[in-house]
Amino acid sequence: MSGHSKWATIKRAKAKTDAARGKVFTKIIRELTTAAKVGGPDPSGNPRLRLVIDKAKAANMPNDNIKRAIDRAAGPDAAVMEEITYEGYGPAGVAILIECMTDNKNRTLGDVRTVFSKVGGNLGSAGCVSYIFKRLGTISFDKSKVDADTLSMEAIDAGAEDIKLDDSSIEVITSQEKFEQIRDSLKLKGYEPENAEVTMIPSTTVALSGDDARKAMNLVEKLEELDDVQAVHSNFDIPDELMK
Repeated sequence: MSGHSKWATIKRAKAKTDAARGKVFTKIIRELTTAAKVGGPDPSGNPRLRLVIDKAKAANMPNDNIKRAIDRAAGPDAAVMEEITYEGYGPAGVAILIECMTDNKNRTLGDVRTVFSKVGGNLGSAGCVSYIFKRLGTISFDKSKVDADTLSMEAIDAGAEDIKLDDSSIEVITSQEKFEQIRDSLKLKGYEPENAEVTMIPSTTVALSGDDARKAMNLVEKLEELDDVQAVHSNFDIPDELMK
């Protein structure tokens, strides 16, 4: 499984604690309200909102919370949130892409800069690493629960761009536009994914080990803990035994 997917698996496990779940819910609520404000409250006509609703359900967010977050978009107390992306470098020059949602850019920039300064790394200029990443769909399956060859053929027939396999998993890569269609097509055929999301995928990766690997994971974790940060992407590739 690619580095970003291994990292996503670790984050989902950590998010099971009450404190972590609360922070995840706060970030998802912000995404729901912003998506509804930008594209309208009807998910049938708002693909972005549909994806965030799926994300909320995957995090076990109650339906009432989801509805309130969407309804808030039309209310007078809905904060004007701006979406900003920051870019930088971590240990061994790994690329770091930070997606934020904020009502105060100066505060957010200061918080991000402080983490880079304290943990290690450098905040870069716009465009310094974003060219490495592309927004794609990823649909991951437990290899022990499916027939890898059959699933791969079904996914390619449905329009998948790539299939990645390792000892324990199968990862179907799709375009952003075809993500929902391919995911739903595979579900209808009886394949239940362990994880399905649209995320930023790097075109190249940097293999890390030892202290560099631990420092890179710590940098990403500290950035993700910031209230205004919605997602952090990197192109590190770290051995499974270190990602625990």
